[in-house]
Amino acid sequence: MRRRDFITILGGASATLPFAAVAQQAGRTYRLGALMAHPRDVPVNVAFMEEFRRYGFIEGQNLAVEWRVFGQDFGLIPQYAAELVSARVDVIATAGEEATRGAQQATKTIPIVGLVDDMSAFGHVKSLARPEGNTTGVSVMGFDLDGKRQEILIEAVPGIRRLAALADDLSYPAAKLEAMQEAARARNVELSIYRVARGEDIPPAIDTAHASGATALNIFASTVLWANRQLIMDRAAALHLPTMHEFPEEAEEGAFAAYGPRIGRLFVEVMPQQIIKLFRGDKVADVPVERPTKFELVINLKTAKAMGVTVPPALLLRADKLIE
Repeated sequence: MRRRDFITILGGASATLPFAAVAQQAGRTYRLGALMAHPRDVPVNVAFMEEFRRYGFIEGQNLAVEWRVFGQDFGLIPQYAAELVSARVDVIATAGEEATRGAQQATKTIPIVGLVDDMSAFGHVKSLARPEGNTTGVSVMGFDLDGKRQEILIEAVPGIRRLAALADDLSYPAAKLEAMQEAARARNVELSIYRVARGEDIPPAIDTAHASGATALNIFASTVLWANRQLIMDRAAALHLPTMHEFPEEAEEGAFAAYGPRIGRLFVEVMPQQIIKLFRGDKVADVPVERPTKFELVINLKTAKAMGVTVPPALLLRADKLIE
């Protein structure tokens, strides 16, 4: 994702949380633990940390950061989560179901602020308004929107009869998959679902889907699939297989289309504000789980043309952004 995208996101953040409301305790060093899939120097994480500086939490002065990167090796999560607990951080920030679950297993007392596809479905919280236990964060409504993305993709590829989807083998609810297949059948479309657990599972799954006659591919909400989005885009492009993704930024990066909330705003702006409230001493129960309220449809016409797909004019008119 381009750095300038995050500069735009950050530009409006200061109006939402007055600086006076986040006054720090004199002489105190706040300790943030981060359990992430990517290192600190990628643009989205740079922007994430810059948000703390914007509100007076400056690393090396009154902020210390323990950053752990598990990449795609989820087996590292328990070890890194334990290290953050041992470091006695004040808050642990996580991105993805696996990292959030790992942090919850490591501590029942340190506040956790996570970004996951569905806080309720994964059982991270029982109440979005007043989270119990030590976990709050952002629920991006990934599962809820997968069905909408499927509808749009079917409309975007005229005459489609066979549709494929990639789903996370470790966390995607079976009942949701069955519901997706039923919805596709109602549109006279056969949906084949390929469950993957690791990045190396993805290329053969896409190849099999293409060989079976699928003419489009829906990418279900998943940390694994998000982390491997470029791999998915590259393989789909080689096969001229249009894909639908979870976040608008993915279409801006080259995917055929995407529908959902902007992950940049949720991660870069909303999560830091929740963490700052906890730094100030707010209880987790008083920091509600946030959900997106704005969703965007982005269609990459350059990618569509390369794949030989003519998107119906009616859908183009409904798109929030067209990339030409």
